[in-house]
Amino acid sequence: MDTTTDTPGASPDFVQSLARGLSVVKAFDAAHPQRTLSDVAKATGLTRATARRFLLTLAELGYVRTDGSRFWLTPRVLELGYSYLSSLTLPDVARPHLEALAAAVRESTSVSVLDGDDIVYVARVPVTRIMTVSITLGTRFPAHATSMGRVLLAGLTPAELDAYLARAELTPLTGRTVVTADDLRAQLDRVRRDGYCVVDQELEEGLRSLAAPIRDASGAVVAAVNISTHAARYTREVVDEELVPAVVAAAAAISADLASTQTH
Repeated sequence: MDTTTDTPGASPDFVQSLARGLSVVKAFDAAHPQRTLSDVAKATGLTRATARRFLLTLAELGYVRTDGSRFWLTPRVLELGYSYLSSLTLPDVARPHLEALAAAVRESTSVSVLDGDDIVYVARVPVTRIMTVSITLGTRFPAHATSMGRVLLAGLTPAELDAYLARAELTPLTGRTVVTADDLRAQLDRVRRDGYCVVDQELEEGLRSLAAPIRDASGAVVAAVNISTHAARYTREVVDEELVPAVVAAAAAISADLASTQTH
């Protein structure tokens, strides 16, 4: 059995074959819902023979279908993510609060967690579509350019934040995106001081979002809740006076309910 790898920094227990199989699944995305064998081999860096074995194994397990020349994922792959989501109390706890928040402000609301250098959406109540990409459960965005990401980064320990800033690529997604470690640190200091974050058109032009931290029973930041809106829909004064108090209150309510489930 393949239990080791030449991957730099990998532990002795790293299973390379599992990593390769997961890379094949991740080769499919919204931009590439179907791929040929050659496409998959190129996207993963695997040989055609290796990619073929993984694809045919996934097909036998029901995670992939093929017409003989092209491959695509089946809905069964959702089981992999559902195992994680179904083990969480957070989405269930957050859902009624997101629905109430969305109804009150008439804007889309979401909850995300930090995964590596990205945020991952684990709960969402959409009202209108305001981004060029569709946001669903599991959607990922770089943490540095999002309100929820900054709330989550602000909740890291100093050592964790130093490690993040040492490795993260602070890619400019718009002309407004913060792209230096010093500037991002200053933004995170403000988030800690204010207890919320507003990001104006840094992830996408025309998009303004604001977020507040969700804390567990120990007070640690474990998730973030946000409101997303068109930048032109509200003045910054209205955002500060109406939307910020609403998202902060929702975060507090989710935190209280989450803490309750953790102490019973």
